[in-house]
Amino acid sequence: MEPSQLIPIIRRLEAMREDQTGEMQVRRFERNGEEKCIVRYDSKSNMFELEERKHDQTYEFDNIDYVAVEILEIIQPAPTTTEK
Repeated sequence: MEPSQLIPIIRRLEAMREDQTGEMQVRRFERNGEEKCIVRYDSKSNMFELEERKHDQTYEFDNIDYVAVEILEIIQPAPTTTEK
C-alpha cells in the first residue's frame, strides 16, 4: 500500500495557517517541474485561494481538507486507460 499523497499537501497548508508574520502565504504545487497551481492563504479572512494554472481558474476555500483534495486532483497525473 502506498503512503497517502494528501499528508504532505496538508502539512504544507497547515504551515501556511500557522505562520505568524501576518503576510499572505503562498505555495506553489508542481508535477514534474511544471507548476500546476498556486495556493494563497490570507490569515485575516482564514481563506485559501487556489489558482489553477492550466485553466486559469481561481477558487476559494475555507476548509483545509477541500483545498488539499483539489490540489491532489490537479497535481496527480491523468489516469491511463488500458485496453483488454
